[in-house]
Amino acid sequence: MSNPGEADLTPITSVRQLAEWFAAGSKPRGQWGVGTEHEKFGFFRDGFATPAYAPPGGEPGIRALLEGLQAKGWAPILDNGNPIGLKRGGASISLEPAGQLELSGAVVPDLHATWQELQQHLREVHEVAGPMQIGFAPLGFHPLHARDQMPWMPKGRYAIMRRYMPTVGSMGLDMMTRTCTVQANLDYGDEADMVEKLRISLALQPVATALFANSPFTEGKPNGFRSMRAQVWTDTDKARTGIPAVVFEPGFGFERFAEWLLDVPMYFVMRDGKWLDAAGASFRAFLDGRLTLLPGERATMGDFADHVTTAFTDVRLKRFLEMRGADAGSAAMLVAKPALWVGLLYDDAAQKAAAALTRDWTVEEIRALRLAVPREALEARIHGRLVRDVARDALAIARDGLRARGLGEEVYLAPLEEIVDSGLTQADRLLQLYDRAWGGDAGRALLHAEV
Repeated sequence: MSNPGEADLTPITSVRQLAEWFAAGSKPRGQWGVGTEHEKFGFFRDGFATPAYAPPGGEPGIRALLEGLQAKGWAPILDNGNPIGLKRGGASISLEPAGQLELSGAVVPDLHATWQELQQHLREVHEVAGPMQIGFAPLGFHPLHARDQMPWMPKGRYAIMRRYMPTVGSMGLDMMTRTCTVQANLDYGDEADMVEKLRISLALQPVATALFANSPFTEGKPNGFRSMRAQVWTDTDKARTGIPAVVFEPGFGFERFAEWLLDVPMYFVMRDGKWLDAAGASFRAFLDGRLTLLPGERATMGDFADHVTTAFTDVRLKRFLEMRGADAGSAAMLVAKPALWVGLLYDDAAQKAAAALTRDWTVEEIRALRLAVPREALEARIHGRLVRDVARDALAIARDGLRARGLGEEVYLAPLEEIVDSGLTQADRLLQLYDRAWGGDAGRALLHAEV
């Protein structure tokens, strides 16, 4: 999402211009990098309450945390005068709607740099949050609190989404306030490379969802799912989520994706540093100067760049590819996410093997798997095979792909290989602890997951 004052004011004159915006993200292999984003729930260690932005009475909160991090060389990002994020170099720290703290990491050359970046981030957060008695836990869904117990951050676009979400799905507000994810961002070489990578990653995204499942509790009790976060996304807003069939159609490319995006309903427009509520409006109408909110005004490339960020498909095409199908998890799992996708997609032989692994799957099968894995995880099936077996094959391909890079990065796949070998996801381990060592206290999941 562009920050106020950073938008591209170039007028949009054709859909081809939008396709060229995506094409400009193409890079030669030598410039491919790795970006990782991960979210985590803040909680007070005494009582597990979620920190508010700026609690009355001077108690510590999220604003104080952001201000404390500024002393470590982070510059504030403001929304209506409120610090709602930080930036330093190519990285940023942002807030999800209920104060989930997100690191959007810099683009780095390899997974060792990803691990180092994560360790530095966690160290800095501990140094500031520790004296406040605030911990942070990456879990896919909040294990304790009801929706109305979660605070809201003072970000203009969240107020718009908060109003609109209940009109298009039953769980959009849960997505906003009670979920955390880990995301890997990868580059593509050209349009043909983008198409193959997008098809592979959309097909295998439900497999990744199963591997990373880490949200078996809702409001203190087992919820019957391994990934409640993934279940929430099934009824958030079907116009902008899931697995778009257009990606698998003949002739798909940058222009076809741009056309698809034009039919995703809008959320907002930024003008003069303010978010204007355009929720549900047509971006196509905006292109023609027919947006009721701004009569006669035509959309700019900055408006389109903002609109791209409001499509929540399981893999999102921007000027890179975002792998969005995983629950947040342990520190090792946070790096295993980019390791999986770099291994599958950054080596030619591995990419071809991954394409072969999924070649016979239909869109209907992939979508059915996407609906099954929140509950069944590794026990779900596709094309006559257990997801656990597909995951084992995908990990073997990824390991070969990482070995071919010659950097020793395959070590970061170890936690995923342990999950496949044991058949137990992070969620299964949490349920075992809940039943035995924790005596039915799901709040212990926050302390157990703290990073």
